[in-house]
Amino acid sequence: MYLTLKLRVLIAVLILALLPLVVSAQAPGPDETTLIVAQSTDVTSLDPPQVGARPESNVVAHLFGNLYDIDVAGNITPSLAEDVRVSEDGTEYTFTLREGLTCHNGEPLTAEDVVYTFQRAADPELAFTGNTPGFVFSSMGYVDARVDGELEPTIIIDARNSIALGLITEVRIYCMDTYEAMTLEEAANNPVGSGPYRFVEWVRDDYLLMEKWDDYALFDPDTFEQIVWRVIPEASTRVAELIAGNVDIITNVLPDQHDAVNNSGVAEIQAVQGFRRIFIGFNFTDNVEGLPGAEEVQDPAVRVALQYAVDVPTICAARLGVECERANGMVNAPNNHPELEPYPYDPEQAEALLDEAGYPRDENGVRFEMILQGGRNRYLNDEAVILTICQYLDDIGVQTDCQIQDFNTEFIPALVSQQAGPMYFVGSGGGNWNPLYEMADLAGTDSNPNYGRWFNEEWFSSWDRLAEVGNPEEEREIVLNMLEIFYNDPPWLMLYFQPDFYGVSTRLAWEGRRDEKLYVQDATLR
Repeated sequence: MYLTLKLRVLIAVLILALLPLVVSAQAPGPDETTLIVAQSTDVTSLDPPQVGARPESNVVAHLFGNLYDIDVAGNITPSLAEDVRVSEDGTEYTFTLREGLTCHNGEPLTAEDVVYTFQRAADPELAFTGNTPGFVFSSMGYVDARVDGELEPTIIIDARNSIALGLITEVRIYCMDTYEAMTLEEAANNPVGSGPYRFVEWVRDDYLLMEKWDDYALFDPDTFEQIVWRVIPEASTRVAELIAGNVDIITNVLPDQHDAVNNSGVAEIQAVQGFRRIFIGFNFTDNVEGLPGAEEVQDPAVRVALQYAVDVPTICAARLGVECERANGMVNAPNNHPELEPYPYDPEQAEALLDEAGYPRDENGVRFEMILQGGRNRYLNDEAVILTICQYLDDIGVQTDCQIQDFNTEFIPALVSQQAGPMYFVGSGGGNWNPLYEMADLAGTDSNPNYGRWFNEEWFSSWDRLAEVGNPEEEREIVLNMLEIFYNDPPWLMLYFQPDFYGVSTRLAWEGRRDEKLYVQDATLR
């Protein structure tokens, strides 16, 4: 065993030697003042309203501050704002900013800047498609923002919403005068932030460099002077770079590489049970009309039948290296529905239900054809998982064309424009602070995370009922009913909550979070 592990470490280092050097001479190495993080994909924009995927959100979170934040335990805590007052009817949130805040060019940050941040993100002429306008605003019922004092911005929503403050934590703040003078291209490539680190340089598909902003009001003086975010798509290369001491933190370490990391003497695996929901979505739009499977996924009976076709615990064990229980919906425990049993793996039941729905096998054993699309190198061992699911569908007579694409350049554009599918593999971030936060992916038929534009009248009318209730017990009753609707008319084929495996240098004092937020501004040397 000793020789085997030693050989595996040696192989990882040899892989590194055979690959081109990823960091250019301009990027600093991991010395005592520099932290280097490697993710699998690059950012596509550094303009907060354009940011959608978690890897770029992780980068932007270090450049821009937010009014409130959510800590590792799920508590909503003050950040750029000291406190917040909520109007009696629950539709206005008035924040009090800390004194002396500035953006990275020295411009004072005031209520006017906060209001501008919200209004710019919602500007229909700019047509931003990122998380803030596409998820946060649609989920909270954003209406407008106004200045009530030099340090008092007010955010206005259309109805009482128990998750509004938590959603506001995801809005990244910047200064008005600076961004009014920028073109959209300048904003995307040369950000002027308000957070703990200042932007220095971005070499696409290579690295991004940021340096500590000493005037940030909430800074720990012991943190690193510089952070480098490297782009390393291949999992084996990330491991080789970690073992060679060229990076400090890597994401999505595959199970068969854990021993090499743990026995390297320079790094270790941190295993975290994540909140991210991994699922197969169904596209109900006319955009996929005529494609194989587009007509069939419209039928709820087909979507229920397909739930039985996939052996999720085996996928977890064989492809992710962990034991897992299949998700029974879109909400993490303990906020999920306690009485709904996860759909079991039962291919005979899947076939019987498809027969009943009017989709028998033909003389070639095929019931109907299907396209399943997904991106590569974003989620843990995603390509292998997608191929395995396609095989399970083939086994019950659903002949599946498995299309695996580049995540940033092909899959995401198709996904956000509702052209992925008719079935698509994707993950959506979750949390533990309120089930409605996780359910808000389907807060509206036109909200960005409702990629397939699923519509169920009872589900969407329930959001209106939630705005009218005044106590947690009533809200919980509505939530449970909504989760039953989701279960019986599934817009997703639910898989699992993703385990996260970080490779972390032994020189660091840092722990990964369950929400996949890669916050490293508080990392220090041991």
